[in-house]
Amino acid sequence: MIQYLIGAAISIVVFVPVAFFSMRRAVYKTRELEKRAMNSERLAFVGTLAGGLAHEIKNPLSTFNINLQLLKEDMQSLSGENSKRALLKIQSLQKEVQRLEEILNDYLRFAKGQKLELENHDINEILDDVVDFVTPEIKEKKILILKSYDAHLPLCRVDSNLIKQAILNVIINAEQAMENGGELMIRTSGNKKYIQIDITDTGPGIPKDIIDKVFQVYFSTKKTGTGLGLPTTKRIIEEHKGTVSVHSEEGKGTNFSIKLPLALTIY
Repeated sequence: MIQYLIGAAISIVVFVPVAFFSMRRAVYKTRELEKRAMNSERLAFVGTLAGGLAHEIKNPLSTFNINLQLLKEDMQSLSGENSKRALLKIQSLQKEVQRLEEILNDYLRFAKGQKLELENHDINEILDDVVDFVTPEIKEKKILILKSYDAHLPLCRVDSNLIKQAILNVIINAEQAMENGGELMIRTSGNKKYIQIDITDTGPGIPKDIIDKVFQVYFSTKKTGTGLGLPTTKRIIEEHKGTVSVHSEEGKGTNFSIKLPLALTIY
């Protein structure tokens, strides 16, 4: 009996600290989850405000651009050195307004959360639509497009407009990387779980010290880049419960790999 009581006492002595620390961990995790929820709500609120602000800025920018165009047309009808200088300044202002509009459009595409309009689509057809759109500009830059599609892919349940935007961002990134021409390879493959899209360029590649940053918001190595194109792609793909990854070798090129699940569940 005494041994039983001693054993029970020892068990209690051991159990109480373990239970105490388990409770502390549970409380800590609960508080962390509460903090994350509050931060998410705060970020969503800030995003809503910023989106509204961006819309408000776009309106006067559009008016400004229209008036610059009208002023440019008036100046073109005049002659003299002063009018030429004024015309150059107007054109410079138009470029800056256009750049601001592009930044705002990129931001709005990234910031706005929207409900996915899901339908069954042929991914190969979606890719062809994007390729047809970019082909004229890409040909001017002496870039050859090579396609290798899996003809037996099943239909994938996606928001076609958003997926087109995600793919377009990757292709634009590849195009900008090949300043002196090159090859752009687009390949599709799949299995019972997902469809894979590989977009590969023969550009200079991405340095190892920055490859982990390419999906970071506002990170860009280009002077005129907004740093929102690839983050927007990542967000769209992840909203489809998919993944996007990048592999690059300096001096040889870069590959972006997108995986889209065939069984998509939106919560």
